[in-house]
Amino acid sequence: MNTALYAVTRTLRALFVVWAAFTLTFVALRLLPGDPVALMLSGRGGFAGLTPQQIAQTRADLGFDRPLIVQYGSALADALHGDFGSSLQSGQPVSHMITEAIPPTLQVGSLALVLALVLGTLTGVTANLTASPALRQLLRSIPSFAVSLPSFWVGLILIQVLSFQWHLFPSLGNTGVQSMILPAFTLAVPGAALVAQVLGKSLHTTLQEPYADTVRATGAGRARLLFGHGLRNAAIPAVTVVGLLVGYLIGGAVVVETVFSRPGMGRITQSAVSSQDLPVVQGVVVVAALAFAVVNLLIDLVYPVLDPRIRSTGRLVTT
Repeated sequence: MNTALYAVTRTLRALFVVWAAFTLTFVALRLLPGDPVALMLSGRGGFAGLTPQQIAQTRADLGFDRPLIVQYGSALADALHGDFGSSLQSGQPVSHMITEAIPPTLQVGSLALVLALVLGTLTGVTANLTASPALRQLLRSIPSFAVSLPSFWVGLILIQVLSFQWHLFPSLGNTGVQSMILPAFTLAVPGAALVAQVLGKSLHTTLQEPYADTVRATGAGRARLLFGHGLRNAAIPAVTVVGLLVGYLIGGAVVVETVFSRPGMGRITQSAVSSQDLPVVQGVVVVAALAFAVVNLLIDLVYPVLDPRIRSTGRLVTT
């Protein structure tokens, strides 16, 4: 398999993921109990005071009177043009709501990703670099503990200590760079633990391979072996984790933006799910799936650079 075919295969796989996310979300939302038209009108007194003709007209205006397959085809065609319809609650175009919500989420998510990679890499590398057995064991234990911490609990502890007691960072809102620190760190803690676990274990395995003994025989120290050879050979599992981290950060935004009262994709997702606002939920899921697919596609395209064997086989080589 050559590089071009490898890239085409991964691109088609990414497109399939986005299409599957759209289709599964569409079907799942239509199977939910409850009437979205009634929920939409609930703030206006529900069906009370409306004639059957007015209710039927509302359904027709929203397209809920058409066969399901027709609704799916129309929604898919519109989505391909970036049109996810209008919110059943606010009446705003969903694409406009998402466009406004993406920047705050992207800012916190990007900072959280950087923090997770830096902290995770430092922990994983130090655990394999140190000559102290006690420190090595401690560093290898921290990720298992940190990855089990619920995000909302970490966020509440940070607010209690760093905001209420020490007054270092604002506890709520979106008022500048300082307001991003606590939400980003809350998201980064489990992510850093995951990176440290995967990279640390991969480095440990890599340093036990026969070529490492050859490098040591040339007089190379532990640091030279690790930075000169080990990191590159242990990079593929760690790079794979980045794709998982993006998925985690997208899902974690719902909790973090709720805890810290920040605007963003998480807040509109939480609001749309609670009010069964189908077009908004559909749009958010597709955008999240698209972001996840794009990041994982980029990671797939990096693999052949890290491991030349993938260029010829088209698949990961684990031995």
